Amino acid sequence: MQQRDELWGHPKGLYILFFTELWERFSYYGMRAILVLFLISSVNGDNPGFGWDEGDAISLYGTYTALVYILSIAGGWVADKFWGQKRTVLIGGILLCFGHGILAVEALWAFYAGLALIVLGVGGLKPNISTMVGGLYPPGDDRRDKGFTIFYIGINLGAFLSALVVGYVGEVHGWHYGFGLAGIGMVIGQVVYMWGQKFLKGIGEATQDMTPAEKEAKKRPLTEVEKDRMKVMGISFALIVVFWGAFEQAGGLMNIYTAQKTDLSLGFTIPFIDINAIPASWFQSVNAFFIITLGVPIASFWYWWKRQGKESSSLFKMAIGVLIMGWGFLFMTAASMQYEAEGSSAMYWLVLAYLFHTIGELCASPVALSFITKLAPLKYASLMMGVYFAATGVGNKLAGWIGEYSQTAGEFEIFTGIAVFCTVIALLVIALLKPLKRLTHGAEEIKQGTANEEQEGFELADKPQV
Repeated sequence: MQQRDELWGHPKGLYILFFTELWERFSYYGMRAILVLFLISSVNGDNPGFGWDEGDAISLYGTYTALVYILSIAGGWVADKFWGQKRTVLIGGILLCFGHGILAVEALWAFYAGLALIVLGVGGLKPNISTMVGGLYPPGDDRRDKGFTIFYIGINLGAFLSALVVGYVGEVHGWHYGFGLAGIGMVIGQVVYMWGQKFLKGIGEATQDMTPAEKEAKKRPLTEVEKDRMKVMGISFALIVVFWGAFEQAGGLMNIYTAQKTDLSLGFTIPFIDINAIPASWFQSVNAFFIITLGVPIASFWYWWKRQGKESSSLFKMAIGVLIMGWGFLFMTAASMQYEAEGSSAMYWLVLAYLFHTIGELCASPVALSFITKLAPLKYASLMMGVYFAATGVGNKLAGWIGEYSQTAGEFEIFTGIAVFCTVIALLVIALLKPLKRLTHGAEEIKQGTANEEQEGFELADKPQV
């Protein structure tokens, strides 16, 4: 792999991908924060929506978010076979710009056309930009996990800003203004990506631009080691389905719960924006805020944990992430009990739930991204990342089904059931950890004596080794 210009101990291309993904996630999560609220808003209200019932709105939300990620399989396949990751990201970004722009039009056809283009655009961009992050680092470079954590912070910085800005504009000034603002964010991200191509040379190239060695690796049949690693990836995909099936209640069931059953009053008026109650969509930023503030401390904890000689494999971290995230729903159990007793529940239950969800996400999600790039055979690199995001999509659809079921089962039962199920699944994976690790055949081992062998604690901007 060619030597790359570095900034703060990481290839400069990482920061191009960081800001591209930041603005792409600004557009996606901004639209996501107001989508369900727009769908259930009365057609005759001050800020009219479609007037759908909650079950239909959650169902569409689940289907849409599932398709967004399931199309990542096609996006990964196209990149591996034809366009390469770099070009597929570019085309996906263009589709996203058009999709978000069309959503700003107040018409039913525009709504569905915009969602369709966003599904196609994310399918092309999401798996391939993540794979490109892994491609910036050579095998055995322990900076790869750090790079993915930095990249993940960019994702959530965009999500944090979008829920506040797009959420406020959508709820207060008009849903379609919010959709349009999300589109502007996507355009900025596309400009950053196009400008930064000089820092991504040799990364994510189409087949005809590969080196002879890379082309030869694409033709080889899978070895027994690679087949074993594919089996482990299958287990990790199942964990991802469970994780996001629970976590994505945030945009659906928990979003509606926040709007309808949580006391959002402040007791004072916020200056300049003249509101005395927190918009429900703002709670979609809490998770992102915690990721930005806790990303480095949690990565530092795992570094320290590993140096103590304790279990720190990716599968272990993912299982712990599922466990902690599941326990977050116990706070929602308490919130539903308070609502039944008093007619409303306090905001702090939501904040505590999102705190645990975030800690779980930081243990599981960026680690899973890096894990896939370590295990996936070169010939299926983008495709496997696409399958990872497809698993995320299946989790999103599962979240929609659970949200719909809550309309009859009750929120107390749903929140408690999620907590129990996640606990059982996490403990099962931990119990099977040793045989699963054997199937990775040392994929996570750092090559001793390399220039990039880990020698210091985690810092967001590591200095280059000398």
